[in-house]
Amino acid sequence: MSTDEHAERFTLLRPLLFAIVYEILGSATESDDVLQDSYLRWAEVDLATVRDTKSYLARLVTRQALNALRAGARRREDYVGVWLPEPLLLDEHDASADLVLAESVSMAMLVVLETLTPDERAVFVLREVFGFDYDEIAPAVGKSVVTVRQVAHRAREHVRARRRRFQPAGSARTARVTERFMAAVTTGDMEGLLSLLAPDVTWTADGGGKVIAVRRPVVGAEKVAALVLGIFQPDLRIELVNCNHTPALAAYSGEHLEGVFLADVVDGKITHFYAIRNPDKLLALAAPRRISR
Repeated sequence: MSTDEHAERFTLLRPLLFAIVYEILGSATESDDVLQDSYLRWAEVDLATVRDTKSYLARLVTRQALNALRAGARRREDYVGVWLPEPLLLDEHDASADLVLAESVSMAMLVVLETLTPDERAVFVLREVFGFDYDEIAPAVGKSVVTVRQVAHRAREHVRARRRRFQPAGSARTARVTERFMAAVTTGDMEGLLSLLAPDVTWTADGGGKVIAVRRPVVGAEKVAALVLGIFQPDLRIELVNCNHTPALAAYSGEHLEGVFLADVVDGKITHFYAIRNPDKLLALAAPRRISR
């Protein structure tokens, strides 16, 4: 088989493979590295031995993602402040009707996935999000089918206990709340801002020790509103972008991206803000991505 055949098969499945790895790692830049390494391994495979390309490549990238996740565990333990997943800039029309995929890459879900063990995370992603069979998942994580079933059940219960109700990111209500929030912060409207916040709204920031950011979550509408108005100064340019299948705010100082801010909206109120300020985590926002199931 030619190298062209390897490239063609890999390229066709790349949006799926990227989505799998991103959900296991929570990092777009690390996911790119994993896919590059996986392709080099794939290029050496005799295609005559591959019965199902999708299953084979999913298995390959999962193994590489797990290796990367375990290798990076110490870095996350030593991280300054709260570690949040990297935001993912998506094409405006990318998989907009796929609610399962939209929920799975939401910042709220990725934060929950961070609380799973590496094996639980990989099994949950492959089974619950992408619908792979247990006998396909078992070799990807190096466990028996019986064990994988147990891991899947444990992970599912863990996620269910911690996941808030999901509202489709593209809903008109979410868009309206985001637009009203944007209007309130750009005009310094404290009253309008407070009307959009849940009483126990939480602000979580990730600066990684590289920029100024609160190192512990801030809780409460008045505290968060004051923090927001302090951050969104008039000299910042605010743009609405599609990150992780939800309307997000990108803040620029001149041409420099200062941060990306995502919000969870439940029943018309903002319940959580995720502020990603670490410049290393903003590098991958240079161009929109495509993901698929």
